[in-house]
Amino acid sequence: QVQLVESGGGLVQAGGSLRLSCAVSGGPFNAYNMGWFRRAPGKEREFVAAIKWNGGSTDYGDSVKGRFAISRDNANNTVYLRMNSLKSEDSAVYYCAADWRDYSDRYAYRQSTYEYWGQGTQVTVTS
Repeated sequence: QVQLVESGGGLVQAGGSLRLSCAVSGGPFNAYNMGWFRRAPGKEREFVAAIKWNGGSTDYGDSVKGRFAISRDNANNTVYLRMNSLKSEDSAVYYCAADWRDYSDRYAYRQSTYEYWGQGTQVTVTS
């Protein structure tokens, strides 16, 4: 079965950077569109970023545009989220997700678009 495992979370000071990784196994990674979502305490899970199966399209949530960058390495079945200029409000559990259908920016931000999910990695930004 398809498994997604996130890593790279941790404690970082405001203004710092982190890179999250999500390793995918059990399925054809280069056929999956990938997304990152996050959930802060007491809040709904929100869209962070998405990338098409071939890396040809990316989309970002408004709160992270210009600070975060999603990328993928199809040779190593991994998707990344580079997070710069971190703020305390970026503190959350970050989840990666995979979807095998046609990529569309109309649907990439929706949780219901994604079939497979990881367990999440905690990011804590201290001020």
